[in-house]
Amino acid sequence: MKYPIMTAAEAAEFINDHDIIGFSGFTASGCPKAVPTAIAERAERFHAEGKPFKIGMYSGASSGNSMDGALARANAIWFRTPYINHKDFRARANAQDAMYFDLHLSTPAQELRYGFLQRPNVAIVEACQLTDDGEIVPTLAGGILPTVCRMADKIIVEINESIPAEFRGIHDLYEPKDPPYREALPIYHVTDRCGSDCVKVDPKKIVAVVKTNMPNEVGKFTPLDDVTEKIGENVAKFLEKELLEGRIPKEFLPIQSGVGNVANAVMAALAKNPHIPNFEMYTEVIQDSVIDLMEQGRIKAASGCSLTCTPEKINEVIKNLDFFKKRVVLRTSEISNHPEIARRLGLITINTAIEADIFGNVNSSHVLGSRLMNGIGGSGDFTRNAYISIFTTQSTAKDGCISAIVPMVSHTDHSEHSVKIIITEHGVADLRGKGPVERAHEIIENCAAPEYRDQLRAYLASGANQHIPVNLKTAFNMHLAFAETGDMRNAKF
Repeated sequence: MKYPIMTAAEAAEFINDHDIIGFSGFTASGCPKAVPTAIAERAERFHAEGKPFKIGMYSGASSGNSMDGALARANAIWFRTPYINHKDFRARANAQDAMYFDLHLSTPAQELRYGFLQRPNVAIVEACQLTDDGEIVPTLAGGILPTVCRMADKIIVEINESIPAEFRGIHDLYEPKDPPYREALPIYHVTDRCGSDCVKVDPKKIVAVVKTNMPNEVGKFTPLDDVTEKIGENVAKFLEKELLEGRIPKEFLPIQSGVGNVANAVMAALAKNPHIPNFEMYTEVIQDSVIDLMEQGRIKAASGCSLTCTPEKINEVIKNLDFFKKRVVLRTSEISNHPEIARRLGLITINTAIEADIFGNVNSSHVLGSRLMNGIGGSGDFTRNAYISIFTTQSTAKDGCISAIVPMVSHTDHSEHSVKIIITEHGVADLRGKGPVERAHEIIENCAAPEYRDQLRAYLASGANQHIPVNLKTAFNMHLAFAETGDMRNAKF
């Protein structure tokens, strides 16, 4: 079947005010770029004429500047889920110009199928291959592609020629049956496969094909510094101790790690530690550091939802596809983040906190309880079902004016019941088998910055003489001090 080849601007004409669009991609990888930018330009024209134009957006996770960025700047977003991290959309959400609702990344596809969310009427996907009989091979991510392609009435395909058709074979795309017909997920090892290397759709649904040649919109992270390196070392030393004392099997266990500098520092520290054997990853995001360690032989295999790598590293993967196809599997987020598989494989999960309180509750998404930074992402999927769940954070921010360890978190994403280990550059708090007061002492003495420990001890001593010694009058004094004076060190207890 011959599909209609169009420019991005022509394809954008299919999109109208209050359409709901399912996008491919996960992070800035695998997202369409040309058509979303053209939709943003279409929205700006409508707005200039005094006409409304906003769309609803589903995707695997966040996206890049050509999608979340362009559409946010055009004020073209009606609602967005399940995750964001682009500054322009963050500004829209915090100004209540666009609605954002947070979801665990394992759940959007099934919530669409269950009818909990409004059905997408258009899917816009980035592919490296499209066959005449409707086989769509995605580029660098799995996301929620099978579900949105099946549910949408219309599909627009961006063929990104920067990713060769030979990329086919790295994906494992599987859509579970819905209850009461769901079956066990047959993934028992990191590289097991249970699905297809493409998404098959009715060719008649494909209304436009746009050809592009656009690199991945993933930038380099800032170099590691002394603090992030120390956090990485503390994680590696903790896992070494668990391994040597027999609480982790001698074969080791697969690692799940978040995205960013701390995650890169952890990977570097694990690789340097001679007591930690070569290991595997079952995670969401495969970063540059994972590719490097795979080439060095320290990471044996990696399963994820996306290759969230710089264009330079993607070109490296493309040049050595035979090597990476044997070691990398890209899945849908429903499977990469699935609780059943996380628990079965026994994942060691390492995620990042914005703040943690002295009882072990973690805030991953909001500053001062109200200002959206990103979202819960997949951290909850993994934390609740981990073999060992670890949260890392720098102990302070804003030149020491903010403490990441507080009396009570201003927003709760992960409760004390799921958080087992907290690690900062100062040390490790092992919360397993400890009551609230014991956890508080563990976190204050091992993780808090020294300049904040007296305040936290004073708060703990002032608490109610009950099971959890909370003082409702002063629980947010550190947050209030920052809001009023710009420095949490001014808080009084």
